[in-house]
Amino acid sequence: MVKTVRSILDGIYFGAAILAALCLIAILVLIVLQMLARWTGEVFPGAPDYAGYAMAAASFLAFAHALNRGSHIRVSLLLNSVPPKARRIVEIWCFAIGTALVWYFVYFGVRFIYWSWKFNDVSQGPDATPLWIPQSVMLLGAFVFALALTDNLIALFTDGRHRVKNNIVEQSHGE
Repeated sequence: MVKTVRSILDGIYFGAAILAALCLIAILVLIVLQMLARWTGEVFPGAPDYAGYAMAAASFLAFAHALNRGSHIRVSLLLNSVPPKARRIVEIWCFAIGTALVWYFVYFGVRFIYWSWKFNDVSQGPDATPLWIPQSVMLLGAFVFALALTDNLIALFTDGRHRVKNNIVEQSHGE
């Protein structure tokens, strides 16, 4: 049962990362199409808006996968200087605060999207995109990130360690 849940969660994190990569490809395509339109004297209305939506979506969708791969910036000076028992307490505190904040964001994100949909709020650009659509993709990424933080917090309580991989190679480039 635990292995099934673990594989489902890892699949969700990886799927969100794939969607983030697709958003980055969409940004590239939009920029190239906008360049081609300018060179040919045409106008591609809404391209900067769509690229912005894709950038927000890519960022939020990548958060969970980046967390578990050890790609988020973590200040480990304090964690490395305390004994293992204190380290576990500090990590639980950090993950608890982060988890609470992201779930808070998700809660109010749902309300925000509901009101955008209810009032038919549209973008200010010429494309007049209903704003609940790009906001929903951002909220999906925030939800997956909150799930990943909760997953790591539960792992700290049950196993005594989180699931964030220690990326020594990338850390050594910054020192």
